[in-house]
Amino acid sequence: MFKNMDNTDVLKATILKKLKRRGKWGGAHTSFDRLTTGIPKHLKGETKNVANDLIKSGLLFSKPTSYGLEISLNPKRRKEIDAIIEKYLPK
Repeated sequence: MFKNMDNTDVLKATILKKLKRRGKWGGAHTSFDRLTTGIPKHLKGETKNVANDLIKSGLLFSKPTSYGLEISLNPKRRKEIDAIIEKYLPK
């Protein structure tokens, strides 16, 4: 999946798709550390950087907790999230 493509865009779409598939919109959060599950080892560091960029861009919400950072998808940007997934992760 990650061959011959820009890793950043594919990772972005992969993170968004993973959260969408799990129904993590708005108030439904998941641990930031769980994002790297299923990602090749050599891309785990880059995955966290891409996730931080998604938070900065507003596609992901972040919620600091006593046990770590939790994240969820921004439901107001659903169309944009769907477009990114469709563009970089064709069926």
